[in-house]
Amino acid sequence: MLIREGVARTPDDRFAGLPDFPFAPHYHMAPDARLGPLRMHYLDEGPRDAPVMLLLHGEPSWSFLYRRMIPPLVAAGYRVIAPDHVGFGRSDKPTARESYSQAALVGWLADLVTALDLRRITLVCQDWGGPIGLNLLAAMPERFEAAVAANTLLPTCEPPPLGVAGWPGPIITAWAETCRTSDDLAVSEVIAAVCVNRPDPAVLAAYDAPFPDAAYKAGALAITGCIPLATSAPGIAANRAAWAVLERFDRPFLTLFSDSDPSTIAWEAVFQARVPGAAGQPHARIAGAGHFLQEEQGPAMAERIIAWKRAGQAA
Repeated sequence: MLIREGVARTPDDRFAGLPDFPFAPHYHMAPDARLGPLRMHYLDEGPRDAPVMLLLHGEPSWSFLYRRMIPPLVAAGYRVIAPDHVGFGRSDKPTARESYSQAALVGWLADLVTALDLRRITLVCQDWGGPIGLNLLAAMPERFEAAVAANTLLPTCEPPPLGVAGWPGPIITAWAETCRTSDDLAVSEVIAAVCVNRPDPAVLAAYDAPFPDAAYKAGALAITGCIPLATSAPGIAANRAAWAVLERFDRPFLTLFSDSDPSTIAWEAVFQARVPGAAGQPHARIAGAGHFLQEEQGPAMAERIIAWKRAGQAA
């Protein structure tokens, strides 16, 4: 439904009865100078005074992606915050593609983190959660005590060892062109296509739930175009500035990539080489997962994060 000109909001009944998703919704009104306040949805589970796990999804998913990781992380003693980026999930959805940029997505998330005064954060980021979350970490590093990069990237269009050889490559280039030239996106089929095993129909329906029709998908289509594919692209300067901070980030930094995601695997080595806090960490490739490893191997991913954090506390 259109709540005002230029902003859509998915009806609540679209989110009824989702599998393994008993979590209560929470909302924050993020300011936007052009569109007015935008309602941003987030999950908030666990003790309010506990260390924070900030779980960031990418495109075209939403916080549903983390449903099987949230319970074990809460049981391990963490407060888990899983937002839906503006344009996704239960968050408001600007209907014009030009409303979306990497800077806007980082800004909306930063406002949420500041409003909740989140500290002692362990960032867990996948896909577009990486560029958004790592730029956020670079802007407010004092709030973060650790980070997990999972099937993600932070491109600057620089050659190795600062970047990936042949960037952006045929997979990213084709995906960006598909989104640029499309008026609609088969969200659940996009997710299924990059899984090792096709998710159950009810799970795929849950990924479609935020998007009743094409009018709700501007963000899902536009965000791909925000990937900087050339040195002149918006986002390059911000990503290079973020890397300047990450190259001094000596707090624990873990990579958890999957064994079946050719689109991001080359970035694993870049993170491990460039971030000081990655040295000596128990990096792993999780077996049996494609791009959306939280969907296919969420419990295994949570288990590795919990063991890593406990080992760090014991050291």
